Amino acid sequence: MMQSSSKHILVIRLSAMGDVAMTVPVIKAMTRTYPNVKITVVSKAFLKPIFQNIPNVSFYTADVKGKHKGIFGLFKLYKELKKLNIDLVADLHNVLRSKILGLYFKLGGYKICKIDKGRAEKKALIKTEGKIFKQLKTTHERYADVFAKLGYTIKLQAKDVLAQLEMTKKIALFIGEDQKKWIGIAPFAAFAGKTYPTSQMEDVIAKLSETKKYKVVLFGGPADKKQLAAWENKFKNVINCAGLFSFDEELVLISNLDVMLSMDSGNAHLAAMYGRKVVTIWGVTHPYAGFYPYGQAKENALLADKEQFPLLPTSIYGNKYPEGYENVMKTITPQAVFDKIVQVIDGV
Repeated sequence: MMQSSSKHILVIRLSAMGDVAMTVPVIKAMTRTYPNVKITVVSKAFLKPIFQNIPNVSFYTADVKGKHKGIFGLFKLYKELKKLNIDLVADLHNVLRSKILGLYFKLGGYKICKIDKGRAEKKALIKTEGKIFKQLKTTHERYADVFAKLGYTIKLQAKDVLAQLEMTKKIALFIGEDQKKWIGIAPFAAFAGKTYPTSQMEDVIAKLSETKKYKVVLFGGPADKKQLAAWENKFKNVINCAGLFSFDEELVLISNLDVMLSMDSGNAHLAAMYGRKVVTIWGVTHPYAGFYPYGQAKENALLADKEQFPLLPTSIYGNKYPEGYENVMKTITPQAVFDKIVQVIDGV
């Protein structure tokens, strides 16, 4: 039976950035389909800007390294959340922390539903022997399934993305006054197995710079600043934003890109949640695992050569690969990456 449309649903997704960003289309679909539902997302503080422009959606900070650390800290978090008059709980994380928090809610008499991560299917996808190579349910679909179990069936649509954010003076000054199209490049990922070789990425950046048609914006974390600065200094029309902006400001910049080039990583999902065009490069991971950015054309994924490396994919997260699979991304040429970006951004 359909639940009352005026319920207050708590959504638990404590990390990581890309996984949190993937909740956005699902939450947007929820608020579109059930405009009287109130949603509170509980996650890490720095992720709050992701949800600030979604109607009927609030954010609550989980300080899992501070006052909400451990089982007693999570019990304190539970008591704080109870005061918000929660009716139902959607655990979109299903890890130890969220399970403990969910247990408190269950013992308190609340209905809670958890994501089925499809661990057995994913294990079969990356097996070296007896591999079952097929498209698995996407993470977005798995999130939607949790709401369906709570009584809220939704149908995801292309329009379930965030609106482009208004430019700020700071970002306008950073970009400059020329009318070139903006290409974001996020060249790094958490693991080597899904990071495009630096020398090949440099070739891609060089080719884009040589056209004089585009403004290339480099994204990365503190550990990447040296390499990104080197590329900025070496090539024209290439600028590095690492360490210059707050997360709020980076989201403004991302939402105004013409295209984002990313690994199988968080920046792909941040761009996709704003409906930006995204080109992704895949190494030992694969879109079949269900982590493809929302609403993107399948042909915008550039995959390592499976004929040359038949065991692909060898990992769900990019952290595992057999000997000899260290360089699978070298099979994706810089020219192929350049051509795909030009095709996507110019529609040729």
